Amino acid sequence: MPLQMNKEVFITCAVTGSGSTQDRSPHVPRSAKQIADSAIAAAKAGAAVVHCHVRDPDSGLPSRKLSYYREVTERVRDGGVDVVLNLTAGMGGDMVFGGVDHPLPPVAGTDMVGATDRVAHIAECLPEICTLDCGTMNFAEADYVMTNTPGMLAAMGRMITELGVKPEVEAFDTGHLWYAKQLVSDGVLDDDVLVQLCMGVPWGAPDDLNTFMAMVNNVPDTWTFSAFALGRNQMAYVAASVLAGGHVRVGLEDNLWLEKGVLATNEALVARAVGIIEGLGATVIGPDQVRQKLNLTKQSPRAS
Repeated sequence: MPLQMNKEVFITCAVTGSGSTQDRSPHVPRSAKQIADSAIAAAKAGAAVVHCHVRDPDSGLPSRKLSYYREVTERVRDGGVDVVLNLTAGMGGDMVFGGVDHPLPPVAGTDMVGATDRVAHIAECLPEICTLDCGTMNFAEADYVMTNTPGMLAAMGRMITELGVKPEVEAFDTGHLWYAKQLVSDGVLDDDVLVQLCMGVPWGAPDDLNTFMAMVNNVPDTWTFSAFALGRNQMAYVAASVLAGGHVRVGLEDNLWLEKGVLATNEALVARAVGIIEGLGATVIGPDQVRQKLNLTKQSPRAS
């Protein structure tokens, strides 16, 4: 395909994630205050969108606790910056089998809940965007499966859309894009889909450029895509996504390092991405332009 560089780029900062990174860097935020403060700093550095998970403030382990999401939402919205809030809806689909000879029953680490529970914090906080992981996948560890059945995704997609929140399809492989197209065909998602191409996540799409362009070439023209890669290729994918016509995601969810031997902060990663984007001759756009581009609805959270 011909080069179709994106000249107006928004940056998403993935602030903390749910991986076991909390003990690998002192900059990975744990408490709701730390997560919100880091999101606000990222916004000041140039991120138009902040993508947030929550963690237990003591252990740093991932959490689905409503009060943590509520506190992050309130602190970001009261933080003196304008930024588009994107909350994860990927939690609650974790299945850990009991080994190759005795897979059932599932073991510790399993967290499987229904669609209503998986989007409960979305219904309460009403962010402008939330994620929809558009497929089931073997996810790094030997017996762990990220579970998202077609029925579950259809139910969650309808709930999210009816709340007036924009689903961000998380595509970890080409089949996830295929199913997202089916959700549009079924009327679950509107046809102006926002999709995040997730590269280099074991065992989804590898982060080589041939695979990346296969993903890009499967994104319909009416959709908006962003992309990221894990670890050391994070900044390379800032350039790759812009050159391919997309937007970018950086942040401590995906990469802990600014450069060899230097642990990153979210704001430093965003600032580095801004430099790459502008160095390519593109412009970094802000939250108001993102809202207009993506047809976002800014709502007030529901009363407690």
